[in-house]
Amino acid sequence: MAKKESTFTNMLLTLVLVSLISSAGLGFIYEVTKEPIAVAKDNKKRLAIKRVVPVFTNNPSDQALKIPADNDTVYIYTAINGTDTVGYAIETFTNKGYSGYFKLLAGFLPDGSIYDIAVLEHKESPGLGDQMLKAKSDWSNQFEGKNPENFTLKVSKDGGNVDAITASTITSRAYCDAVQRAYDALKKGGQQ
Repeated sequence: MAKKESTFTNMLLTLVLVSLISSAGLGFIYEVTKEPIAVAKDNKKRLAIKRVVPVFTNNPSDQALKIPADNDTVYIYTAINGTDTVGYAIETFTNKGYSGYFKLLAGFLPDGSIYDIAVLEHKESPGLGDQMLKAKSDWSNQFEGKNPENFTLKVSKDGGNVDAITASTITSRAYCDAVQRAYDALKKGGQQ
């Protein structure tokens, strides 16, 4: 077999061919994995909703109410058992975390009191900010049963009722910000 001459045209054609094959492969992988990833995210959210509101019989994800908030969106999922509304799971966010953006799912009872809160995603510091996770500490338990109508969702340093995570005041403030945003969306959504 004869050796091909290394010319600019040959190198360019080889580069274009490799690029086309690579992009076709990436596109194929994306299409194959897109739906399973979406299903996995939906299942994760569904499990989180089950955790933050009392037992329900409907699929709250089917009837999500979108509330615009701070150049983003807060989602309200109404949990119904039979014909009674038993709670609201509110997908909320904050941009004020130590590492920036994180998402919570705050569960409220029909009277506006907090049932439970789950962290959906975060990039807070391991060993410090991640203490907001139930698996890491019981810090978030202080929110349960409290009604933001008479429980100030700010850390005590800022005049609120929340004890901050030791050495993670920024994360604690951000967590409170996200829960307050959820409560505000609940009131704005007319669900109470």
